[in-house]
Amino acid sequence: MTTLKIGDKAPSFSGLDQNGIAHKLADYKEKKLVVFFYPKASTPGCTTEACDLRDNFDRFQTNNYALLGVSADSAKAQTKFVEKYDLPFPLLADEDKSVIQAFGVWGPKKFMGREYDGIHRTTFVIDENGIIEDIITDVKTKAHAAQILK
Repeated sequence: MTTLKIGDKAPSFSGLDQNGIAHKLADYKEKKLVVFFYPKASTPGCTTEACDLRDNFDRFQTNNYALLGVSADSAKAQTKFVEKYDLPFPLLADEDKSVIQAFGVWGPKKFMGREYDGIHRTTFVIDENGIIEDIITDVKTKAHAAQILK
C-alpha cells in the first residue's frame, strides 16, 4: 500500500496525541521510533496489538525504542483507549489524516465483501537518523513486539 521503502527518509510529520501534546519526527532523533498505524481504537485487533506492545514496553525501552501509535480516532477515543488498557505510549489523534497520508497507509480495503477507505495496519521502524529501517505490513497483532524486536 505505502510507497515508502526501507532505506527511505521517513516523512517529516507532526501530530497531537491524546493529551494534546505535539509529536514530530525530530523529537525522536536519539531513539529508534516505532510508528504503528492501526484502524480503530478499542477494536479487537487493535487492542490485541496495542496490549502486546504494552506488555513488551520494557524491552522496547531497554533497546532504545520509542513507540507512537496513530489512527484517525478523536483525542477522546484515544484517551479512552490509553486509560482502559493502561498503554504507556502516546497515540496520535490524526483526525485530518495528515500523518496517515504522509506515510501512505490510507486506501481502499475490503471487509465482509464491502469496500471502503481506511487505514492499512502498518508499522514503520525509523532509526536515529530518520531513515526507515523496517516496514511491517503483515502485522501479527498477538506477536507484534516480536516482529519489531526480531
